[in-house]
Amino acid sequence: MLDILIHNATVVTMEGKGVGIIEDGAVGIKNNKIEVVGLTTEIKKKYSAHQYIDATRKVVMPGLIDAHIHTGISILRGLSQDIGNWMQKGLWPFYKGLTPQESRIGSLVNIIEGVKAGTTTFCDYDHPMGELVKNHVEIGTRARISDMINELPPNMADIAVGDIYPLDSAIGNEKLMENIKLINEWHLKENGRITCLLGPQGPDMVSKELLLEIKYLAEKYDTNIHMHVAQGDREINQMIKRYGKRSIQYLDEIGYLDHRLMAVHLTEATKEETQLLAKRGASMILCSGSIGIIDGMVPPMAEFLEVSSRAALGSDQAPGNNCNNMFNEMKFTAILNKCKAKNPEVFPAWKVLRLATIDGAKAIGLGDEIGSIKEGKKADLIIINFDKPNLSPIILSPIRNIVPNLVYAANGNEVETVIIDGKIIMEEGKLLTVDENKAVLELHKAAERVANRAVEDVKRLEIPLLQMMKEGYL
Repeated sequence: MLDILIHNATVVTMEGKGVGIIEDGAVGIKNNKIEVVGLTTEIKKKYSAHQYIDATRKVVMPGLIDAHIHTGISILRGLSQDIGNWMQKGLWPFYKGLTPQESRIGSLVNIIEGVKAGTTTFCDYDHPMGELVKNHVEIGTRARISDMINELPPNMADIAVGDIYPLDSAIGNEKLMENIKLINEWHLKENGRITCLLGPQGPDMVSKELLLEIKYLAEKYDTNIHMHVAQGDREINQMIKRYGKRSIQYLDEIGYLDHRLMAVHLTEATKEETQLLAKRGASMILCSGSIGIIDGMVPPMAEFLEVSSRAALGSDQAPGNNCNNMFNEMKFTAILNKCKAKNPEVFPAWKVLRLATIDGAKAIGLGDEIGSIKEGKKADLIIINFDKPNLSPIILSPIRNIVPNLVYAANGNEVETVIIDGKIIMEEGKLLTVDENKAVLELHKAAERVANRAVEDVKRLEIPLLQMMKEGYL
């Protein structure tokens, strides 16, 4: 007896070298795993279930994977766009006074946003993760979490652009201890839904000694390292001034480029550096929307994919990207890379869909558990309503239009049902585990407090967006 049987669906399994579509397919779930996948007629003959879901004119596919997200700063959404120095002249005046409670309030709504658009797995990379992880527990998401480790002073806004960061080992050690505590308290909890990583913020923000200690701990705990790498000219400038080397060369020399490293962005990496990282076995996480808005650049994912398929997509953060929606990331990734290459054939829809599902799962170290619809894998699934005007009509012959429309036409609002670890956490667009309206109301109140505290710093630092507002552009 199955717990749930989804039938009459177009099932996008993501098995094989492409997308593995089964027309008029069915998926059976028992406990927290996928028990059976196949044709509706065959499965209904062999199985009965406690709950049936008729998915006529709907698509069933693996839940989407957001391989890089900072949910703890989502309360600052929309406060740092269209300027040259996103971090020091946008984010820091608001970020420096953010309390753990306010981070958690913002994080909750950010995760809700992602789930409602079909994200089931979040690689949440932020501080204080010991608090933020409680949101993933409450909502019921799968989370691969790390506490962001750096040795930076609390007020980066006061450091002149281009000056070498004054690293403080005491700060770094304290943050490392928080990450270790996170692993000891949360790794493999919630039926294995919560797993922990180590999270140095970047090679420019952590000393060599601390980076090497983190590498040792990753091997000790048998986990991965989630880290920004070559994420901007600011980082490269810091690395050359401090070590006389660019980021990837430096990381290679200290033994960091291996299968444990999840390297995020690579915005400033050359083709040679990108392919060296790929050859060494590290994975790459691309955040097209965020880097497009913050830097106006297209990172070298195409060059990475010439060597390795261990690649994933992330939405990054709400202050710069404004939204955390993996359908958005798939479309951005395809279009921006086509424009960069001046070639409509690169980054086809099927490949981009793999980056957000099975290839993404492999890149974050969970390829054996999630990312495709296969017997024995965890039951992390979404059901998408193709009766929505932007996804209609469904054409299956002579050419299927399902996958191109998922990537180029869907916006996330079409996600009807979300199942994580075998449990329905959203049904007919309504979250079942948390009160969405209450969470949003609390966020509005908390955001007002954060904004009020930042008023003087915003004026003192002559934040560009303030000037735009005074001139009537915002």
